[in-house]
Amino acid sequence: MTTIMWPREVNWKDLRFGVEIEFVGGQPEQLELLPGWVMALDEHQVDSAGAQSGSELKPPPILWRDRKQLQVMLDRLSEQGAEANWSCGLHVHVGLEPWGQDIILPLLDAALCCQDALRSLLQTSEHRLLFCPPVTPEMRSRYMEQPCADAVHNSGRPQSHRCGINTAAWFDIGTVEIRYANGSLNYDEVLRTAELCLRFVAAVGAGRQLSPDPELLAAQLGAPAGGYPFPASPPQWFKERTWLEEALFPLLAPIAASCVPNGEILHIIPTAEGLLVGIEDTSDGSMSEHKLQLPLTGWGFTAG
Repeated sequence: MTTIMWPREVNWKDLRFGVEIEFVGGQPEQLELLPGWVMALDEHQVDSAGAQSGSELKPPPILWRDRKQLQVMLDRLSEQGAEANWSCGLHVHVGLEPWGQDIILPLLDAALCCQDALRSLLQTSEHRLLFCPPVTPEMRSRYMEQPCADAVHNSGRPQSHRCGINTAAWFDIGTVEIRYANGSLNYDEVLRTAELCLRFVAAVGAGRQLSPDPELLAAQLGAPAGGYPFPASPPQWFKERTWLEEALFPLLAPIAASCVPNGEILHIIPTAEGLLVGIEDTSDGSMSEHKLQLPLTGWGFTAG
């Protein structure tokens, strides 16, 4: 006999969660970590000069009663001179253990109804929308036909398979990832963001009908309507680089795919030697970089 795990009332404070804290500056290699915390030293952000900087700090799965760990680690980052700039995001993972896979379809339905409201509450910076695209009706249809990670994968631009409400994370680590928040090292802002995400998932898990209006949604959830990380505008050079990427992407995508099967372009960076193209293999998440020569006739990659 199959046990139906959704809907089920669960106190949001009893859900395990984690926060991916992106930052620039500081000394991430030397930061003293609390037990279970991880510094992803291969995850860099971009500083004001365009250089790779900082890292991404991750806690182990914690409960609301453990939230002071966040304050300790945020204080340690700030003491090192780290900060969250326009290139940083704040991603909240919420554990789905009480419902299992039964909650994935309700989460997709909730996303189709409320993702714009959630994005509005979290004030997602316009330039970061590329990294948190919307759930689509086509994803829901695919999931109904075959409930698997590929059904909620959105191929296309950099990291576009990770939607703003990323249910694919269930198949990797048993969570849903909510990616809309801008970066912050402010404890109150981080905590409000985590609370909003926890309350949202708990409400979906309970089978509640939620409003697509931001203020009504916050009221329904009992979450703050404001006080989340503020959006920050990128520098002009970054905007120009983004425009260049958008113009080159349709031309370079077939070349990237022939170079790396299942490859998606992560970035296109102008250098003195040509274009440096970062390509992610979506089958295993590995990333490689390739130089694109710009001859008078024809295009071709050389080893990065």
